[in-house]
Amino acid sequence: MSDVAATHPDEPHQGGLAQRLNWLRAGVLGANDGIISVAAVVVGVAGATTATAPILASGIAALVGGALSMAVGEYVSVSSQSDSEHALIAKEREELATMPEEELDELTALYEAQGISRETARQVAIELTEKDALRAHLAAELGIDPDDVVSPWHAAFASLLAFLCGGLLPFIFVLAVPAPWKVPITFVAVLAALVLTGTISARIGGSSKRLGTLRIVLGGAVALAVTFGIGALLGTTGAV
Repeated sequence: MSDVAATHPDEPHQGGLAQRLNWLRAGVLGANDGIISVAAVVVGVAGATTATAPILASGIAALVGGALSMAVGEYVSVSSQSDSEHALIAKEREELATMPEEELDELTALYEAQGISRETARQVAIELTEKDALRAHLAAELGIDPDDVVSPWHAAFASLLAFLCGGLLPFIFVLAVPAPWKVPITFVAVLAALVLTGTISARIGGSSKRLGTLRIVLGGAVALAVTFGIGALLGTTGAV
């Protein structure tokens, strides 16, 4: 471990930070979506009928369709970011090969703009260029680590798996609990799970745990209440 990392163990000085945060972000968002989306579907159907077959069919459809949708959406989104970063890396590599002196001057100016004296900035630029010119320019100009470009496949897999894990909770509860208690117990289980994911999400983002959790729990509660109300109305009127 480096001296900096040992002195500040709570700060993310290690490499691969973007990859790890990408996994965590996609995982937490996927779990939240899985919990709320599947719960809203099965609770809505349970509000219309207590028959197992329609609840089972709608739950499976919500699980599979939602997980695939999350994975595809995350893959497309992160692919755009990854393609952009790779294009910038290729462009910088080309510029270093064709105009090294101009790039050295640019790097010097960047460090000088941060408040470093001209002489020191020049010396730093020279030393970093000799060590790894591409990495130095990417960090100073673009804030990119060439070894830390996010992976769309990792994000897609994390989203798919997290959605399935989150969605299984309300799906299992609504099928396993006897008819009179299906909805209320599933409702409680979902809110408890959202408290957990909300706390984790707030911790990852460094925001207020209470506020972050409250937003997620209230949003989930509203979604469940609305879908159950619609299902109950349809069941009462005989529309389904």
